[in-house]
Amino acid sequence: MPPTARSSVMRRAHRRRPARRATTANPDKVHPTVRRTAILGQMLHAREMSNHERRIVDAILAKTVISRDVREEMAERRTFGERMSDRIAGFGGSWTFILCCLGFLTVWIVINAAVLPARGEAFDPFPFILLNLGLSMLAALQAPVILMSQNRQSAHDRVEAAHDYEVNLKSELEIRQLHDKMDALREQQWAELVSQQQQQIAMLERLLAAHLQTEATK
Repeated sequence: MPPTARSSVMRRAHRRRPARRATTANPDKVHPTVRRTAILGQMLHAREMSNHERRIVDAILAKTVISRDVREEMAERRTFGERMSDRIAGFGGSWTFILCCLGFLTVWIVINAAVLPARGEAFDPFPFILLNLGLSMLAALQAPVILMSQNRQSAHDRVEAAHDYEVNLKSELEIRQLHDKMDALREQQWAELVSQQQQQIAMLERLLAAHLQTEATK
């Protein structure tokens, strides 16, 4: 994912913010929420947006949740080979595998170095060439399987990082939208307060004028 994707979305949203603030206090203009929805709709159809950004804007417009369980989705899409590689890698990196190998090597060496040589029936005498061949084959087969599991884990990490990016960017855009709504509400309250003050001043002026006219007629 390009590192400038977040900044590109925020710049496109920021370029449209001055138009909102210039017309918020006027009740005849478009409501900020409607304007923001229109802006997000324009961003959705922009060609320069990536698939992640389009999905984020679409989720904001539809007011849907974008977070999901990435691990469960990838676990359901695993093939038989991927499941086997994960199990082999998990078993090969455990103490159970180490203890089993130590036990097998100990039994093999004792049998071929102490038990069977006394009978003249040792099938793998010292220096245990057959044992070395078996261990070499095990290492040669186990290494690619572990690499397969690591590659799948790397792909999983990339998908999870992309999902975290989408969630974080959607949260950032919604928080900014919430700030815009709060600013619009505060500006509307200030406009109503100024209008009430003007009405009170006009009423006081009428009362003062009526009082002065009454005093003049006396």
